[in-house]
Amino acid sequence: MDRRAALGGMAAWAGAWALPARAQRESGRLVLGQSAAFSGPAAQLGTQMNRGARLVLDAVNAQGGVNGQTLELRTLDDGYEPARCKANTERFIDEGVFALFGYVGTPTTLAAMPVLQEAKVPLFAPFTGAGALREPFSRQVFHLRASYDDETALIVKQLTSLDLRRVAVFRQNDSYGQAGLDGVRKALAAKGLEPVAVATVERNSAEVGAAVKALMAARPDAVVQVSAYRSCAAFIREARAAGFGGTFYNVSFVGTQALADELGKDGRGVVISQVMPFPYSNSTPVVREYLEALKASGNGDKPNYSSLEGFLAAKVLVDGLRRAGGKASREGLITGLESIQNQDYGGFRVTFGPRDHVGSHFVELSMLTETGSVRR
Repeated sequence: MDRRAALGGMAAWAGAWALPARAQRESGRLVLGQSAAFSGPAAQLGTQMNRGARLVLDAVNAQGGVNGQTLELRTLDDGYEPARCKANTERFIDEGVFALFGYVGTPTTLAAMPVLQEAKVPLFAPFTGAGALREPFSRQVFHLRASYDDETALIVKQLTSLDLRRVAVFRQNDSYGQAGLDGVRKALAAKGLEPVAVATVERNSAEVGAAVKALMAARPDAVVQVSAYRSCAAFIREARAAGFGGTFYNVSFVGTQALADELGKDGRGVVISQVMPFPYSNSTPVVREYLEALKASGNGDKPNYSSLEGFLAAKVLVDGLRRAGGKASREGLITGLESIQNQDYGGFRVTFGPRDHVGSHFVELSMLTETGSVRR
């Protein structure tokens, strides 16, 4: 097949998958697709983010939708496995979803990127801070949260301010773990330091014995963890059983409430960087709104960072759709989101632009207590 014929075939294929999205707009309904872990060791992350987003979407739909169009959030479980996420994305596109939303995880989202970029389908607010999803710039992808570089820079700043300079890294053996390790190395290098040891765990596994042995041999002052909540909890327990008395730091993707639930009283003193406001008090207007929505839902769900992230992501997405005006198009959504400049969403500021699709660089630290709660 020559190049002209190939391009013609691609154009015909693109037109075919665009028809269902156009039909959605004409029917007054916009479908969003979310591939995330709803089963397996990372299930709490996908479940919590989805529930937070639905609080907003259900309220918007009850008031007539956005510009006369209701919003449907369709989900597919990928179990935090890249191949399944890619297949889910292909299915969403074949079904003609309007946009993708709230994907969870670095390796999974990376697997979906070539598919969604070829189809020119927007993805809003993936639950990941990996630099590989931000550079090179993609016009289709918008990030609500700060990056892992932002998070690890704050963690290293805190560690070195406490004169804890022997830092080890426990990471997931994939692109997520590598992104976190790169951030730690970059932050340490700026202070003339490097990790004293690095050890890995496989994704969706809690087999941490070899990693504990390797890192404890390096006698670190602190361990920065870049993995999911079950493997991080297993590492903490085994390291403490081996006599480690140092501090554990985690990036936000660990899932704060999920980690607290796994550890119980063993969570005391574990530090986690956060990219969303503190969700357990009425300290900011958006959190008050979120807590009121949780209570009104009657589902009995408790507040947590992952759910709040879904809530805020849905709020910003709805704002982008409103700014698009009229009968929404994918290009209109992108333009609408790019028009959001230093917008205050009740204490959480977001800025996008035509060449900047990273909405926030907000990071702060939190700590688990022996009662399973979280404090700043």
